Order: sequence, then structure tokens, then C-alpha cells
Amino acid sequence: MGCMEADILGGGIGGLATAAGLTRAGWRVRVHERAAGLSRDGTGLGIWPKAMAALDRLGLGDRLRELGSPQRPGTIRRWDGRRLATVDTDRLRRRTGEGVSVVARPDLLGLLFAALPDGTVRFGTPAPRPGECDAQVVIGADGAHSATRRELFGRAATLRTTGLTVWRGVVDLDVSEAGEVWGPGAKFGFTPLAPGRTNLYAVLPTPAWSRDPGADAALLEKRFGDWPEPVPGVLRQADVANLLRHELHYLGPALPSYVRGTTALLGDAAHAMTPDLGQGACQALLDGLVLSRCLAPATNDTEVRAALREYDRLRRRPTQRIALAARWLGRVSVARRGTPLRDAVIRAASAVA
Repeated sequence: MGCMEADILGGGIGGLATAAGLTRAGWRVRVHERAAGLSRDGTGLGIWPKAMAALDRLGLGDRLRELGSPQRPGTIRRWDGRRLATVDTDRLRRRTGEGVSVVARPDLLGLLFAALPDGTVRFGTPAPRPGECDAQVVIGADGAHSATRRELFGRAATLRTTGLTVWRGVVDLDVSEAGEVWGPGAKFGFTPLAPGRTNLYAVLPTPAWSRDPGADAALLEKRFGDWPEPVPGVLRQADVANLLRHELHYLGPALPSYVRGTTALLGDAAHAMTPDLGQGACQALLDGLVLSRCLAPATNDTEVRAALREYDRLRRRPTQRIALAARWLGRVSVARRGTPLRDAVIRAASAVA
């Protein structure tokens, strides 16, 4: 058999990472991306040590370290200012040799795209259905609303709402540390992204009305305006009309497999999760690395199917555990009742960690 071929449906983080890995292994890859170009949307992403190691294996880790900035230690506090926990990224660096790098999502996409041969990504082309592809393997990397997942598993596994809305963006402001502040039915987070730039997110129960920037601004000011600094200061710098705003969803029930025949799912298509652990991008990178490494030596259909089964064995349970943990943390962080018990548990877990 000649050169092995892969059709990747979706040009996001997971799809581009898989394309980079397979291209390095000598495969011929086509990435089908319906957008006209690389996405410029998105805020800061935390790249944790295992995901950085995946980028190192793809030959991209050093460049990511240049593009990003080390995440400073941070805190989780209550809305009244009391500290609940410390996120000690310096300790993580001492223990693993690698901290957390914060990078803008468009920069990560650009880094992955630049690693591919010209013409690999076919922009402005709707993804074909898996059965319409001629390649030896088809990879569904088409995001949380994946048509590939629906094709393989029907509507049994679909996105389910958490009942929460997130506003996300970047403001021109320096903050001294990363952090989250938890209140009854609300959460606000902030992370230094670059000198003079701060990533923010605010989480509230999903409003009943359609988007109205004026109403959104009034709502955010009402809920967060008297919280401890730097929350009000960050919020004052935000142009609410330009913040990304969407409901938070998760995939449920969990898929019984990430593979059907010679088609595999990865990233949000396989395990869409809430952002509460900051692991969506990291897990997509790891999916891409593991999938490309499993497929790299395959030379025929039998070997492709075996490689995909191995990918499923290696990635499905870990990613589903992380998705479940993120959903749990998301619920407790905006709890309205039982907060004294929650706070005690978080403090105890932080002390043990």
C-alpha cells in the first residue's frame, strides 16, 4: 500500500494537533474546515505540563513557551474576600519541571497551523460525512456540536445544558495574580495573559432574555460590582458588547467508545466538558498526540482498526473522568446552598494538595 491518508473533519486544536503528528509520521493529511480561515476568537488557555509535553513531541513546545507566559500562582476566594485555596503553579514547576503556560487561543492555533505543509487545511469546505471520505481513517474533530458524533452515535449522546452562562474576554489591565472568586450562584475568574492584558470570565445562571449588551452590563455590575478587587476593576475595563457569551454545556451520557470502524472522535467531539478545570485544550492536544502516535505505524486497514482501538483504550476513560470532575467542580463553585461544607472541603483538599 502507498502513503496512508487521513481525512480530519475540523481545524481546531485537536484536529490540527493530529494533523501535525500524522504529517510528521509520513501520512498524507487533509483537514476540512468550514471557516474561511483560522479562528481569531477565544481568550487565554492554560497549557499544563502533560499538554506541553505533547507539544514537545510535536516539536512545538519551545515555540509555545515563547508565545505564552508562565501562569502565576493564584487563589480561590469567596465573594466576601475569604481565601479558600491556593493554586501554586510554582510548586507544580518544582515538582514536574514544567509550570502552566498561558497562551491566547489564536496563537496556539497559528502555531499548530504553521507546522503543516501548505494546502493541508482546506478552509471554506464543509466537512464531508465519514462515509464520503476516501482516506484510510476519518477523524471527527468537529467540536462540541459534532456532526460526526451524531453520525456515529445518533442523538443519544448530545450536549446538555448546565443552566449557566459564561461571559469571556480579554481586557487591557494588569492583575497581580490569577484567581477565581466564588459566590452564591456566581463565579468570576481572571488570569494574567500578557503584560497589560488579563483574561476574564464571569459565570451566572443563564438569563432568560436574548442578548442585550446593556442588560448584560447591568447584570454583571449588579452581581459582581461589590466583590473584592480585582473583580470590579477588571469588569470596569470590559467592553461587555464584545465579550463572548454562551451557555455552558457538557456531553451526556458519556460515549461508549470514541471509535466506530475506521472513524475516531477527539477533543470536544468526543468529550465536550465544562471549562472549570481548564482542561479542554490540553485534552484535545493529548488526544491528537496519542491518536497520531497510535496510527503512525499502520500500513493497512487491519492495523488502522487496531490503532484506533488502542487510542480509545488510552484516552476514553481519562478524558471522561476529567469531564466528570470539571462538571462537579462547576456545580460546587456556584452552589447556593451548603457553602460552609463546600468551603471546608475545598480548604481541606487544598491543604492535602
